[in-house]
Amino acid sequence: MSEGKYESGSTAGTAITFLLIGLGAGTIIGMLLAPKPGKQMRKDLRRGYESARETFDDWKENAKDFAEDVMERGSDIADEISERVTPVVKAARRR
Repeated sequence: MSEGKYESGSTAGTAITFLLIGLGAGTIIGMLLAPKPGKQMRKDLRRGYESARETFDDWKENAKDFAEDVMERGSDIADEISERVTPVVKAARRR
């Protein structure tokens, strides 16, 4: 029996994606099978959609902030390396 292989760097992203798909599908199926009048069903679906959208927007903002922090740290590291390497390069050119 063969097993699926996921890239090691995207495990968390893959898990979150499958979680969101499962939650969404379960919510929709549960709402459609529940014995409620049409007006109440539409109201519940709208609330569920708005809640999911707010959660997604929060996650998107958190991901954006995290990416900005990573970019800033990477830039700081690149500047530090450049400061350390510049004197060595100048010394090598003098020879």
